[in-house]
Amino acid sequence: MGVQEEKQGSLRKIVREMGSILVAFSGGVDSTLLLKVAHEELGDRAAAITIDAPFHSRHEIDEARRLAQLMGVRHFILHTHDLKIEGLDNNPPDRCYICKKEVFGLCLEMARQNGFAVLADGSNVDDLGDYRPGRKALEELGVRSPLLEAGLTKAEIRANSRDLGLDTWEKPALACLLTRFPHGEEITPQRLNMVEQCENYLREKGFGLFRVRAHGETARIEVTGDELSRLVEAGMREEMTAFFHKAGFAFVTVDMDGYRCGSMNPPAAEEKSQI
Repeated sequence: MGVQEEKQGSLRKIVREMGSILVAFSGGVDSTLLLKVAHEELGDRAAAITIDAPFHSRHEIDEARRLAQLMGVRHFILHTHDLKIEGLDNNPPDRCYICKKEVFGLCLEMARQNGFAVLADGSNVDDLGDYRPGRKALEELGVRSPLLEAGLTKAEIRANSRDLGLDTWEKPALACLLTRFPHGEEITPQRLNMVEQCENYLREKGFGLFRVRAHGETARIEVTGDELSRLVEAGMREEMTAFFHKAGFAFVTVDMDGYRCGSMNPPAAEEKSQI
């Protein structure tokens, strides 16, 4: 038995021993694999919960609904649009800790109310090398991370997802819309909507891994290197800039460094995540 098979076996054993599990489900690569395995091992004793917040893309919420329905898993939606989370307005460096402590606390309550022994998320080994202040909140709340406990890396999660026939195996990484803004910048529903509109546009045009980073009135677009030439070709550039202007941005720029995970992280944290 290879290392990957051993880790997959370990994951299934960890999940079985939990008895019942509510998976924090974004519809991304990691949480989809965890939910699939949990449902196979525990049946109706496994379910999903998706957080519907102002800083989550409608596309991602709809995709999570589709995947949960496809797997036949009971799916809770936690609506937080009316929830006021103190300390998030100016997008502080520890925003992920503040947000996860509040929202996952609500998820934990829902897990207990519905008889689930464990609330779990899709954190994996690769997350330990990145700037993830939200990990501290999860640890304080007692949220379990079975993929991490089984020692699974992102590459192994993608490989296992492919083996299980999950179409998420090659899905681009997800992140909430707050990651598109510099720390210290005021976050408003209008600005979140501007970014979401522009990212939906790029998605509809067939771009794979991308981000629209908002710097005041300027949109800075990050795409992977192989898609950069298509982004700036004459016809595409003119149509795209017109759309971004209509969405509310005064200026549109393309980041020649391309897509970079965590490019809005504090400088010290960004250096750490690249080690």
